[in-house]
Amino acid sequence: MTSVTEPTPILFFDGVCGLCNRFVDFVLKHDRHGRVCMAPLQGSTAKASLPDEIVRGLDTVVLLDGELWHIRSSAVVRVFWKIGGLWSILGTLFWLIPKPLRDLGYKIIARSRYRLWGKKETCRLPTAAERARFLD
Repeated sequence: MTSVTEPTPILFFDGVCGLCNRFVDFVLKHDRHGRVCMAPLQGSTAKASLPDEIVRGLDTVVLLDGELWHIRSSAVVRVFWKIGGLWSILGTLFWLIPKPLRDLGYKIIARSRYRLWGKKETCRLPTAAERARFLD
């Protein structure tokens, strides 16, 4: 009998955004069990896995979990749940905020992200230790 393994969720992020890269650093630090992989929205994995309008927009994080994809605040909350521990409690607290309000806050921050957290010339390159968690 063979076991069916569920695909690892993939967090897609804007590879040149300073805030997005900080979120990736946060996930790498706190996801000690490696439950989430990462891929830049500028990469081939995003182009093959996500709708064109999301890949072109580069204005949100996306969590692809199996066949379902979640954007904006819903993606962030679900990443917290995947990380587990106290972060899942924080995710639940955010989830209790109505989605239109969560996404409004997300969009306000997203509009200023390059100005506040900077923009890199190229996508983030993972270290040797991080490489197994990154897709192109």
